[in-house]
Amino acid sequence: MDAQSRGRAENIDPADQWVLNPNTGEYELRLTPSAPQSAVPGPRRSPARDTSRDTPRETSRNASRDPGAPVRRRTAPGAPGREVPPQRRRGPAADEPVAGRRGRRPVKKKPKAKKVLLWTGGSMAFVMAAAAIGGYAYLKHLEGNVATTDIGSAGASDFSKDEAFNILIIGTDKRTGEGNEGYGDKGSVGHADTNILLHVSQDRTNATALSIPRDLIVDIPDCPTVQEDGSEEVIAGLQDVRFNRSLGESGRDPGCTMRTVEETTGIKPDHFMMADFNAVKTLTTAVDGVEVCVEKAVNDKESKLVLPAGTSKVEGERALAFVRTRHSFGNQGDLDRIKVQQQFLGSLMRKMASSDTLTSPRKLLKLADAATKALTVDKAIGKVGTLKDIALELKKVPTKNITFTTIPVTDNPTEEIKATVVVNETTAPQVFDMIKNDVSFTAVKQQQAKEKAAVAARLKGAKSAASDVRVRILNGGAPGGSAQQQLAYLQTEAGVDKSENAGNAEQEQAKTTLEYAPDQADQARRLADIMGLSGSAMTPGESEINSQGLPTMTLTLGKDFKGAGVKLNSSSAPAPDVEKSTADKAQCAS
Repeated sequence: MDAQSRGRAENIDPADQWVLNPNTGEYELRLTPSAPQSAVPGPRRSPARDTSRDTPRETSRNASRDPGAPVRRRTAPGAPGREVPPQRRRGPAADEPVAGRRGRRPVKKKPKAKKVLLWTGGSMAFVMAAAAIGGYAYLKHLEGNVATTDIGSAGASDFSKDEAFNILIIGTDKRTGEGNEGYGDKGSVGHADTNILLHVSQDRTNATALSIPRDLIVDIPDCPTVQEDGSEEVIAGLQDVRFNRSLGESGRDPGCTMRTVEETTGIKPDHFMMADFNAVKTLTTAVDGVEVCVEKAVNDKESKLVLPAGTSKVEGERALAFVRTRHSFGNQGDLDRIKVQQQFLGSLMRKMASSDTLTSPRKLLKLADAATKALTVDKAIGKVGTLKDIALELKKVPTKNITFTTIPVTDNPTEEIKATVVVNETTAPQVFDMIKNDVSFTAVKQQQAKEKAAVAARLKGAKSAASDVRVRILNGGAPGGSAQQQLAYLQTEAGVDKSENAGNAEQEQAKTTLEYAPDQADQARRLADIMGLSGSAMTPGESEINSQGLPTMTLTLGKDFKGAGVKLNSSSAPAPDVEKSTADKAQCAS
């Protein structure tokens, strides 16, 4: 391409190259006036995958390091002020969109199935735009914007569309970008300042955004980190320190923050997405501002935030000041600031899902480009196809079933002047267990009406007495000890005394099932009623012989098992006593 042609290509607005295909309802890239091009090219042969670093997958998780790579161990933290390791690798810069004659501008038409959600500011905006527009070329351009980090075995080796998943959202306090000198700690190497563990349910009916206080006292485990040359260096752990030190200090990478989350909560993050101060400023500007509400007028000299009481629109610097200020709300601490940030994210998500945003290709492109330039993700989700898959899964969850909550904490008992917090051992375990067991914090209506008539009919008919139910219990993917716990519940609480623990199943399975012979249908219906089993969970088949030599049904607890005594068709387990909010409702900061 000569200089003159290249100049014309660079001056073309990407939004002018998209036209609405009336046959599909999707925007497509028009390269010539007469031939609209498909947004997604035909099948391509994927490049051969380097499997030298992979091991057999275990529940979609750990990818091992190359056993031949040298390993170094750092025995002590480095000096304060040391920089975070540079971002590992950026995708290749994408080519500019192909120049061509301008087609007609996209017509504003209400798109089908485009209620796409933004989960956490900059972290998902670009994949929302990609899913809404469907443009492969532009997706590749966005992929080139995104920085990736190799976190080794700290997360999952790939993204699965058929499983629940956890993404750790990290907002750093590193002063990068123009105009950010007044925020964060001077000389900070980039600590984990704002942290949200986003859990998306397997059935995509609900999600939980769990905030992790930066001042939470935790143990940071030893952290293997991948170096520029591909070798691995182990950074020694720390005990009884603030959570925010899990990133940046002594060269700790986001994988170390993920390991610290697992060490603290027992929940393993699959992936991470990290952004800095610029994400808030650029995203809010891209969507023409976000509405926030305060109960009292704000005039914060430190953050320079000035707001009248009631509702205001904030963007750019003022939006960043809103989420950063801690002296204008509540007790002027980090926990109150977390509540304000959750309210802000809920408002931003509603703005992203609005028709005003989703029907504007120009706004979506601007939004996506701004977001990706402030974003770093793990290598497993840094490819265009994976990002689009995540977007398509995320948009299935309604905002009313997105719950914001915070790890239950109490003041640190070792401090006279309270500055840090510790995990509340009374209420926090239930919160962690609900997320680990994929239990919703909101009332999610079960979709049993969609079951076929033949399947639903398995629940209809006479039920035997609980004392006549004979069943053996296998653990096929539930947490360890679940079979024994369910056995104890059935025998002591439900009256099913002819039950026994048969150990572990040969294979794990996602769903709990009950297999029974035709002459055991009345027993199966009784047990289904006790456990809240759906018709699809009941599998007509053959009976087994129990330890007394009698025919018995087989109950196999799957990964969806919610705990002893908790019905599988319940919308949620008994809610823990924690503060929470949902993304569909506007709230005022106080």
